[in-house]
Amino acid sequence: MPHIIITQGDPAGIGPEVVAKALASGNFSDDVTFEVLPYSGSFTPGQPNAASARASWEALEIAARRLMDGTADAVVTGPVSKEQLQSIGFPFPGQTEFFTDRLGVTETRMCLSGDHLTVGLCTIHEPLAKVPELLSEEGIVRTALLMKEFMESRGIKTPRIAICGLNPHAGENGAFGDEEMRIISPAIARLQANHAEVFSGPHVPDAVFREAAMGKFDAVVCMYHDQGLIPLKLLDFDNAVNITLGLPKPRVSPDHGTAFSLAGKNQANASSMIRAMQVAAEMTQHPPSLRL
Repeated sequence: MPHIIITQGDPAGIGPEVVAKALASGNFSDDVTFEVLPYSGSFTPGQPNAASARASWEALEIAARRLMDGTADAVVTGPVSKEQLQSIGFPFPGQTEFFTDRLGVTETRMCLSGDHLTVGLCTIHEPLAKVPELLSEEGIVRTALLMKEFMESRGIKTPRIAICGLNPHAGENGAFGDEEMRIISPAIARLQANHAEVFSGPHVPDAVFREAAMGKFDAVVCMYHDQGLIPLKLLDFDNAVNITLGLPKPRVSPDHGTAFSLAGKNQANASSMIRAMQVAAEMTQHPPSLRL
C-alpha cells in the first residue's frame, strides 16, 4: 500500500491548519496511507521567524531522506516562506529545486494543475530578462514529454497539449521576436514526429489559455513562470496543485503560500491541500510513467 508523507510547511503559516482540515475531510481512498511529519518546538501562528523556517527546512530534509530510503512513496509539501528560508541559508529558490537536488535528478519541471487548467513550465524561478537565453529546443521537448506522461498518468490516453509561444502573437513570423522560429517551432516539429496527435503550436499566448479552459486542450506548455501561473491562479486559485515532474517519486504541493495573516484564525481553505493529497495518491499508482 503506498505511503505518503506530508510536510506542514512553515509552522507559523496556514500549513498545519490545511493539513489537519484535509485529513479530516475524508476525501481519500483507503488504498493509501498518510503520515504527517511533526515539528519539534512551539510556534506562534502569524509570527514567522528563524526557528519556524528551520523547522520547515528540517521537515524537507526528512522527507527527502524518506523518499530515498524507500520508507515513503510520495511527499505532499505544505507552504514555506522562501524569504524566511533564505534568511537562514537555504540555498535553493524553492522546494522544487530542493527536491531536484536531494533526489539526485539533473533537472525537473514544474507543473500546475487545477479544475480549469494544467500548465507545465519550461523555465521556473528565473528573472524574466533571462528567459529567452534559457530556452532551448531540448528543454522544451523534455518539458512537453513529461507533461504528456503526466496527463497519461491522470487517465487521458491521448492528451491534447498546446505549446505556447514566447512573444506577443507568437512572434508573428519574426516581427516581435525570433524565438518561435529558432527554438520553439523546431522543438514542436521534433515532438510531432512521433506524437502528431498530441502536440501543437506555437500558440498565441494571449488566446491559448482561454481555449484550454474551454476544453480545446488538456494542458499548455509555457515558456516561463508567470505566463502559466497568472491564468492558472485567476481560474484555479483555491484548487490548483504544484507537481514536480521528473523526480523518481512524486512530490505535490498546494499552490498557495503561507498566508501568515490568516494563520491561527481557522479561516484557511484546505481545497488545494486536499487536491494535492489526492493527486499524490493517484501518482503513486503510476510511478514508472513519470520517469524519462
